[in-house]
Amino acid sequence: MKLSTQGQHAIMAMLALAIHDDEGAVRLGDLAAQQGISLSYLEQIFARLRHEGLVEGIRGPGGGYRLSRHADEITLAEIVQAAEDDAVVEMNALQGSAGRDQHLVQQMWSDLSGQFYRFMEDITLDSLMEGHELPRKSYQMGETASLIARMFPARELRPSMAHQMAM
Repeated sequence: MKLSTQGQHAIMAMLALAIHDDEGAVRLGDLAAQQGISLSYLEQIFARLRHEGLVEGIRGPGGGYRLSRHADEITLAEIVQAAEDDAVVEMNALQGSAGRDQHLVQQMWSDLSGQFYRFMEDITLDSLMEGHELPRKSYQMGETASLIARMFPARELRPSMAHQMAM
């Protein structure tokens, strides 16, 4: 198994969906901008991910993509397998028609790829997020809210009220 650029971008995009899972659907345009790749390239990857049942598209305002299953049920191996271009697999198969030495190298590479694949089968999106502080959206006060806050500044509590609130 070879981790191509497509596989890398698919993992990063799926991880972004997992991080923002509780916020609803994520737009592909936002993901493309975050990853610094073209929208059409990301659309191709997501077409494969959707075909394999890893993501689902949400139409309409506020639409985008979200995970089709919980993050602890989706492995990196599934993501890479879905996102990899079939041409890469075919090209690797054609390279196997070389001489005896080349065949031995291809067999060793195939064994290594199998070990890498088994390793990725044990890693879920959820396990990647464990132990990391996830980014949360922060509220930025708009101009109107800022004006109202200046018009009605917070008052300090009187000592008697502060004592009652502490109870």
